[in-house]
Amino acid sequence: MARIPDAFIDDLLARTDIVEVVGSRVPLKRQGREYSARCPFHDERSPSFTVSPTKQFYHCFGCGAHGTAISFLMNYDRLEFLDAVEELAKRVGMEVPRDTRQRNESGESRELYLAVDAAAKFFQQQLEGSAKARAYLEKRGVDAENRARFGIGYAPDGWEGLKSALGTDERRLALLEKVGLFSRNDAGRVYDKFRDRVMFPIHDRRGRVIAFGGRVMEKDDGPKYLNSPETPLFHKGRELYGLWQVRQAHAKIPRLIVVEGYMDVVALFQYGVNTAVATLGTATTPDHAELLFRNAADVYFCFDGDRAGRGAAWKALESVLPRMRDGRQAFFLFLPDGEDPDSIVRKEGAAGFDARLAQATPLSEFFFNELSKDVNLAGMEGKARLAERAKPLVAGIPDGAFLDLMKQRLTELTGVGQRAPAAEPTRPTPSMRGGRGGAPAPRRSLVRTAIALLLQKPTLSDVIQPPYRFAVLRQPGIPLLVELLELVRGRPGITTGAVLEHFAGREEEAALQKLALQGFPGEESAWGHELVDALVQLDRQVSQQRIDELQARIREVGMSGLSDVEKAELRELHATPR
Repeated sequence: MARIPDAFIDDLLARTDIVEVVGSRVPLKRQGREYSARCPFHDERSPSFTVSPTKQFYHCFGCGAHGTAISFLMNYDRLEFLDAVEELAKRVGMEVPRDTRQRNESGESRELYLAVDAAAKFFQQQLEGSAKARAYLEKRGVDAENRARFGIGYAPDGWEGLKSALGTDERRLALLEKVGLFSRNDAGRVYDKFRDRVMFPIHDRRGRVIAFGGRVMEKDDGPKYLNSPETPLFHKGRELYGLWQVRQAHAKIPRLIVVEGYMDVVALFQYGVNTAVATLGTATTPDHAELLFRNAADVYFCFDGDRAGRGAAWKALESVLPRMRDGRQAFFLFLPDGEDPDSIVRKEGAAGFDARLAQATPLSEFFFNELSKDVNLAGMEGKARLAERAKPLVAGIPDGAFLDLMKQRLTELTGVGQRAPAAEPTRPTPSMRGGRGGAPAPRRSLVRTAIALLLQKPTLSDVIQPPYRFAVLRQPGIPLLVELLELVRGRPGITTGAVLEHFAGREEEAALQKLALQGFPGEESAWGHELVDALVQLDRQVSQQRIDELQARIREVGMSGLSDVEKAELRELHATPR
């Protein structure tokens, strides 16, 4: 996908009123310079979601959700990045650069999408002519409406059915092979990958067909499911079968149910349970977990109750746990031996399946039950073993109430983490309280001061000219400060929100977000002088750092070991006021 120029994104965000974008979807209430609301990304009773018109970003103090108008549309309206950009561009009368749109809508990627779509249409036509495949689907209770909803088709029994129908030239053959519809033997012969199978098209988040899953109709006809291989369009660890159909059925998805097979998804839809999705022949990945929670706050994993099913559930838990921000919930439903969602919903209907979901095991309970299986919690050794197993996993949970409760439960089970008996409470001294009558609050370091000022008002960088002498300082935060200066100077007009978006996903993101939220004391008109003063003081520290280096060298080799140039440099440094 072609990359949209940074300058275009900066201009778009500068012209966009994030308050208007968010306010058209979430009721906002003005509070001073900012706006607040109950967070749309997690359940809460009191508002912790803020929108800043001056910094052009939003932040939830409850669940940690934050970003620009672009990321808000991606998360709230469930749009892809390009779609969110185009939506905002329309609002402010801008046009996405033509070369970007063309490269996203044409070229080889467009040809690949067309090739997969042609194959999907071919398989659907073949289904109409196959009494065997139609009888199989009728036996499974899949009606015409559901066949159309999922675009179900049939791959004919033969080595070159699709190839003969679509492979009219070498270019088309190459495209079909690239999207995983052909196989090639050792002799170089190309033949249809899917043969005599019911075909389930896999759609991306824009509704385009990107791959297929093929299911046999008889038990002994090879592997039960055969999936498309990884291709330029399809990465199985990032896609969920049925998600497109779920999105079409709900303006706001109440929950998602993760099952194992395509037919499970189709059968649940057939009986009115229209929130089911399936992983594509792979364990639940971190990308799956993020995609699930981006679409629904409550996720149910439905697996067989055997050893393999519990193993799959644990892999899902490992992917979900680091994404359990407050407001999100995960549950695990284990089915009786020999049953799957398809068979259960046929026997018990939607009401029966819902009743089972209501009894699903919460993630926290499954977590501690699994880790405690072979542990004797009556003894200290067993408690220590449980604590050792649980601690690294619990440490990956995002900060918040859920993390606190998981730690509390671990302490209840093991005793590890209990506080020692509290000492006699001490009255806070003025210096502990800070504020009026006490010592002033600790000052920010010079580096943090400079970074905070640039985050509050990126245009302050105009008063600083490179090269940056302080860049050689060996201090925490100096590389980040230099990068930040280069970013805001290289992208004039960049907003605070866009700066934070630049650092999204990096380890510095949380610290920068915190600094941007804190605000800065004093009059805004004086911020430029404060920034210059901080950087001047950092420049002075460069001289002291060099003096320390030369003095360390003297201790190592003596004064005579210094070169004449180094001696002259040291005399000059000592003579320079600092």
